Amino acid sequence: MTKKASRSTSRPTSRRIKVDALSRVEGEGALDLHIQNGEIKDLKFRIFEPPRFFEAFLQGRDFSEAPDITSRICGICPIAYIMGASHAMEDALGVEVTGPLNDLRRMIYCGEWIESHVLHAAMLHAPDFLELDDALQIAKSNPELVKTALQLKKLGNDILEVIGGRAVHPVNLKVGGFYKVPRKSAVRALIEPLKWGIEASRELAVAFGKFDFPDFDYDYTCVSLKHEKEYAIHEGRIVSNRGLDIPVRDFPNHFLEEHVAHSNALHGMTKDGEAYLVGPIARYNNNFDQLSKTARATAKAAGLGNICTNPFQSILVRMVETQYACEEALRIAKTYEEPDASCVKMVPGKGTGHGCTEAPRGICYHRYSLDKKGLITRATIVPPTAQNQKQIEADLHGMVEKNLTLADEKLKWRCEQTIRNYDPCISCATHFLKLNITRD
Repeated sequence: MTKKASRSTSRPTSRRIKVDALSRVEGEGALDLHIQNGEIKDLKFRIFEPPRFFEAFLQGRDFSEAPDITSRICGICPIAYIMGASHAMEDALGVEVTGPLNDLRRMIYCGEWIESHVLHAAMLHAPDFLELDDALQIAKSNPELVKTALQLKKLGNDILEVIGGRAVHPVNLKVGGFYKVPRKSAVRALIEPLKWGIEASRELAVAFGKFDFPDFDYDYTCVSLKHEKEYAIHEGRIVSNRGLDIPVRDFPNHFLEEHVAHSNALHGMTKDGEAYLVGPIARYNNNFDQLSKTARATAKAAGLGNICTNPFQSILVRMVETQYACEEALRIAKTYEEPDASCVKMVPGKGTGHGCTEAPRGICYHRYSLDKKGLITRATIVPPTAQNQKQIEADLHGMVEKNLTLADEKLKWRCEQTIRNYDPCISCATHFLKLNITRD
């Protein structure tokens, strides 16, 4: 963890830094920072986007509707919600999806990782390291880099379209599998683009590795999925670098959420009240050895070690994961054969099920209770940004302490950059608010 900066010996001063609306993130959020006499008096990462109450209007719906409804929580990461909801329903009804159908699930999730990671890394995050306002300014000096990024993002969307039926909000996935399996010819047609995608990902990772990263490290509690056979994406157990190793159903026994006054989204924490990290760095630190040999080589070429503790280098981890996702999608595409059935048969019934997958931003947990007709009686969804909010504030606190001598505009920029390290999906994090009104 970063050391505290020494107290200022200059005359007492008061500085207020406000970011009224964060740019280059999904949703609406802000930052309030008050520094007095060289010390942080107040720091709030505020989420003011209104809650959307997805959990409430899922109640009374048929179990089969949950994937399509929850996919509308996020336009960039719909597969995370479709898959989490599907896994939870299958868990509740005692069904397991295996074989080619499970491979297709992993492949389409790879597509989501590719399009989401590249969008954030190249278009939203990279400008920070170049002190530019947006990717359009990067295009003026390096049009080929932006062209490569856009083509790579499109590759991810093409995978979603081939398997899911649409590039945005796919409609072909369901509880138990798919409505229709993709044609072998359509999947095999992705082979050559994926070969290009592997090289393009490496190229971007190495290019971003040349950025000047701020001097900041944090001893994170890293929480992610872990799978015994592969780098976890769409299934696994929940683990941490502190020794936690639990099945998905035990998530509520180890993690909590609390409502803080300055945010419309709940803050995730461990049972003992500590912040924890989910997302690319957490996955990388917990599962580095399960990356492919070539992805590990790219990590080294970009300047990463086996463990990453600098949140600003998350941009590099995202590109390493993008390369790995291209490799995994290629592996599946090469061996794909159309299965006889598009889904596993589901029989409605009573039960409670849990699901968790690795959205590009981190683990996304679902829990649903069903009545005997298969109608949802209770729904709980814990997205990655809500889990990361307490850690985001901890990062901000440490980063500001380390950079108190920066001028206000420079410090404001660094604060925004710190938040964008997380690729926060503020829209995803604002539908868990439990509204309690007390009137005197």
